[in-house]
Amino acid sequence: MGLIWLIVGGVALWALVRLGRLTEGPGRGHWRVSATIIAAACLGGGALALARGSWLIGGTLIAVGLYFALSSRIRAVVRSVESGMSAKEARDTLGVTADATTEQINAAWKRLMARAHPDQGGTQGLAARLNAARDRLLKG
Repeated sequence: MGLIWLIVGGVALWALVRLGRLTEGPGRGHWRVSATIIAAACLGGGALALARGSWLIGGTLIAVGLYFALSSRIRAVVRSVESGMSAKEARDTLGVTADATTEQINAAWKRLMARAHPDQGGTQGLAARLNAARDRLLKG
């Protein structure tokens, strides 16, 4: 019985190390899938341990399973970055000069957004920052 728990723990540890190396981008969905699988394994193992009378191991596995199940469902909140962004920060973000025209600002935004959009492997936070920088510069 101890060997089974050791193997399950080794597999879970390997999965966590492997997932820790992923960057937040297109692979973010893999975390949710893997965390759900790990949660199911922990919950099942916890139920089995509780059925056999091992309360400490069973309770721990169920707690870990619930943690993974809940953490894989939490979505990151994208905060508005426009309110605190200065004109200099906006220019630095888009990489334009102080005397940039509307066309130059939009061209820089479009070029950067092509790489930073969440559908292209970027993050929601970076896309929101680029949008806020463009809006800040175009509004004056």
